[in-house]
Amino acid sequence: MFTGIIQAIGQIAQKQATGSDARLYVQTNNLDIKTVQLGDSIAVNGVCLTAVTLPGDGFWADVSGETLNYTTLGELSIGSLVNLEKALTPQTHLGGHIVSGHVDGVGTVTQCYDDGRSTRLHVRVPNELAKYIASKGSICIDGISLTINTVQGAEFTLNIVPHTLEKTNLANVKVGRLVNLEVDIIARYLERLLLGEKAANPNADGISEAFLLQHGFA
Repeated sequence: MFTGIIQAIGQIAQKQATGSDARLYVQTNNLDIKTVQLGDSIAVNGVCLTAVTLPGDGFWADVSGETLNYTTLGELSIGSLVNLEKALTPQTHLGGHIVSGHVDGVGTVTQCYDDGRSTRLHVRVPNELAKYIASKGSICIDGISLTINTVQGAEFTLNIVPHTLEKTNLANVKVGRLVNLEVDIIARYLERLLLGEKAANPNADGISEAFLLQHGFA
């Protein structure tokens, strides 16, 4: 588990294709990894990866085909800057929100402009994720815990304050950039719980307006 508070900006130092999978070497730069052990989790752009080798100035991690298909890690090149966060401990300050490191999908930055001293972003999400996006709710973008400003359909806006721009890889964000998205974990589990016994039916349609009306939620 993570908090969405980025601890350092690293970079992709090596990338190896291994059939349908890949192996990445992430140089951790200012991230303190003296206490990291083999098998520990580190979030890379919001993706929970397992450290399998620790040469000293970074770590190697295996990336499955599933992860490559559902995140932006497959698009990274040598030198790409990545947001890093070590897994939280019972002593960690929960300054962001509860983040699992399990990416739900990839969004696209559709607008990017100055808004006072901050930067305003418009992000388009896949249609199937739109139902989890709520105004003033939490969203994790490339591992960063952020607060949603407004929502219109499958697009939402948010402000990136100067501190976040300085401490993450969003400093050079541009229109068209693809970003990893993790929706609020509570919303995901709430949807599943509302299905009740229907959750065991592989042909269940999920939560719909008709379902909510039938069960007295609307």
